[in-house]
Amino acid sequence: MAYQTFVQEYLQMPIITRGYTTACVLTTLAVQLELVSPFQLYFNPILIVKQYQLWRLITTFLFFGTFGFNFFFNMIFTYRYCRMLEEGSFRGRTADFLMMFIFGSACMIICAFFVNLLFLGQAFTIMLVYVWARRNPFIRMNFFGLLNFQAPYLPWVLLGFSVLLGNTVWVDLIGMAVGHTYYFIEDVFPTQRGGFRILKTPHFLKVLLDPVPEDPDYSALPEERPGGFNWGPDPPPGPAPVPQ
Repeated sequence: MAYQTFVQEYLQMPIITRGYTTACVLTTLAVQLELVSPFQLYFNPILIVKQYQLWRLITTFLFFGTFGFNFFFNMIFTYRYCRMLEEGSFRGRTADFLMMFIFGSACMIICAFFVNLLFLGQAFTIMLVYVWARRNPFIRMNFFGLLNFQAPYLPWVLLGFSVLLGNTVWVDLIGMAVGHTYYFIEDVFPTQRGGFRILKTPHFLKVLLDPVPEDPDYSALPEERPGGFNWGPDPPPGPAPVPQ
């Protein structure tokens, strides 16, 4: 019964959230079982450029460390805010959500060329949290029962908590910077005078991922009646039959 409940809940997850969190868990599990080494996954510009180890551009976002508090903490936040974004402001726009993934990843990789960062998964999580927080500014948050604050302060709270855990501050700052960049070009700049959408999702992604919109004229079509009879108004009653 528990297994069936888990499978049902897993299949109900939106596709991007399911795919990303599954990839993160499987990557960490592979490292835990010593099928691969973290040295084969981390971001290394020299190996990427000179030896064409292009998979590092992806695996750097999938490894959060071995199983432990830091891994579960990051995965909970990744799953929670990724799913809330996909089911919230990106509902029905899966292609746009994937485009946010591509944009955020590309920006972080560019930053990683100038800042010595090996894994970018935590920065990616902070980006998701930042975008969600800015799009839900009036939601009240509670952090471990200790702090009460509005949603836009959540990335800063996580930054402070990350520093207490001994993590480098640059990871979270890059995630927040990329998240703010995406929020500005998607939610702020297009609403300004003379503004327009800078980030446009390719049409083929929309064809692959987004549901086909219903025909707006479909509801205006006459409803078919079963049986092929004339279902017009009832005829007026005739004279009563004369008893024999």
